[in-house]
Amino acid sequence: MKYFEDLTVGDKASFGSYEVTREEVLAFAEKYDPQPFHLSDEAAAKTHFGRLAASGWHTCAMTMSMFVEHMKANPSASLGAGGIDELRWIKPVFPGDTLRCENELLEKEAMEKRPEMGRTRARMTVYNQHDEPVMSFVARGLVARRPA
Repeated sequence: MKYFEDLTVGDKASFGSYEVTREEVLAFAEKYDPQPFHLSDEAAAKTHFGRLAASGWHTCAMTMSMFVEHMKANPSASLGAGGIDELRWIKPVFPGDTLRCENELLEKEAMEKRPEMGRTRARMTVYNQHDEPVMSFVARGLVARRPA
C-alpha cells in the first residue's frame, strides 16, 4: 500500500491497454453524448473527424477504467479526487484504437487542516497505438497519510 509519504514528485507510471470498440462508442454516445458524429458514419464523414469518433467523455471513462485497474494492481491509499484541471482532447479516438496511459506526479502537499491526508497533482496523458497523445489532464488527488 502506497501512502502519501511514499510518493515522490516526478514518479511516473505507464499502464493500461484499452481496445476501443465500435459497439462501445455507439452505446456510450447514445446514452451520454448523442451528437451525430458519435452516432453515425455518414454524419461523422462530413466533419473534421472524417469517421465515427468516440466522445471525449467516453475517452475519460476509458481512462478511468484503466486507472482503476492500475490501482488494483498497485494499491494506494487513495481517498478519491478533488477534480481535474487542464483537460485537453488532443486527437480524436476512433473504434479500433488501443489506448494506454502515462501518469506523472507533479506535486504533493500535506494538508494542515486535515493531517490524515495530503493533496497531489498528477498529469495523465493518454496515447493511442501510434504513441500519439489523444488526451491529457491534471488530476487533483487526495491520499491518506501513513497511520501512526
